Amino acid sequence: MRVKDVKKVVLAYSGGLDTSVILKWLQTTYRCEVVTFTADLGQGEELGPARDKALLLGIKPENIYIDDLRETFVKDFVFPMFRANALYEGMYLLGTSIARPLISQRQIEIAEKVGADAVAHGATGKGNDQVRFELSYYALKPDIKIIAPWREWELTSRTALIAFAEEHQIPIAKDKRGESPFSVDANLLHSSSEGKILEEPWDAPDEMVWQRTISPMDAKDEVTEITIEFERGDAVGINGERLSPATLLTKLNALGKENGIGRLDLVENRFVGMKSRGCYETPGGTILYVAHRAMESITLDREAAHLKDSLMPRYAEIIYNGFWFAPERRMLQAMIDESQKSVTGTVRLKLYKGNTIVTGRQSPHSLYSMKHVTFEDDQGAYDQFDAQGFIKLNALRLRLGGMAGRKGGAL
Repeated sequence: MRVKDVKKVVLAYSGGLDTSVILKWLQTTYRCEVVTFTADLGQGEELGPARDKALLLGIKPENIYIDDLRETFVKDFVFPMFRANALYEGMYLLGTSIARPLISQRQIEIAEKVGADAVAHGATGKGNDQVRFELSYYALKPDIKIIAPWREWELTSRTALIAFAEEHQIPIAKDKRGESPFSVDANLLHSSSEGKILEEPWDAPDEMVWQRTISPMDAKDEVTEITIEFERGDAVGINGERLSPATLLTKLNALGKENGIGRLDLVENRFVGMKSRGCYETPGGTILYVAHRAMESITLDREAAHLKDSLMPRYAEIIYNGFWFAPERRMLQAMIDESQKSVTGTVRLKLYKGNTIVTGRQSPHSLYSMKHVTFEDDQGAYDQFDAQGFIKLNALRLRLGGMAGRKGGAL
């Protein structure tokens, strides 16, 4: 991309060292007008300093956007994903992955509002986030220009970043002058830590890595019992109190934290091809995942549930790889949402030292029939003799194989 090609750019801006350097680099390299966008997704940081630093770096007040997107994040992104019980590689609750399409969506909205012809992000050229951001940008605005400084500039070390910041009078927090021991990304759903001291997969993570949970071993020696109420697949209340999506997840996070729930040390396969090790904390999401599966257990038809489960890995991979706005995700989402029409009711759980234990579930749409399943007299609800024909029909192909000399499953 030629420098003269960009007139105005919307930057995904946190106010930290990296994006502050990117802001000034855009001004000095592209000679373009910069608009900053900071999303409040519940990362737990004060966002006022981001505004102050943007002003200090010459950004016009009308070009500074700081948006509270917590409710939108949970309602329109986290909850639809949790209806699918999405786990990447069977373990990861996709806390970082699900935040990127919302940030990208809002960036494009701002770009169209202010007449910007480009967007920029601070993701590196090694990770998944560059893919997630840019696939979303292109899906929402096919002609948008994208600037990814980590793929373009020559500032390849922390020392070089600090030197650039000092040269351009960019304030540097004291804790940024030393080498950060690991990288952190956080939002209302999770916190992830990776890199530096976590790169050796044999080395156990130091306790300082965990920021959203206490150790299960240090959690209180008493059970916390809660109920979670669901409507059409989404959690709507805790202990009988109706809550907004973001408020509900915030409360589950607090319950998970104090009970040591939601830690995961994972080596995963990045979309770009390499393996990486991450330490994830998803306290409220872990509780929500267990509760939702319990709610589905009495409300979903067997074949519908099994079909949904068979498609879940593909759905999770789509989100992990950054294709939230792709037609295949929307197609799967439509099927998933259809399956949730009767997923309404209440789940009771016990939280204790890292464990989320289901102790009860009830629903006005329950498919669980005590009359049919009881070990006592079912008064004719189920004729056990019917099972004989059922078994013989299912065994027919096995018997035919045996008669042909293919006993014991031989092909």
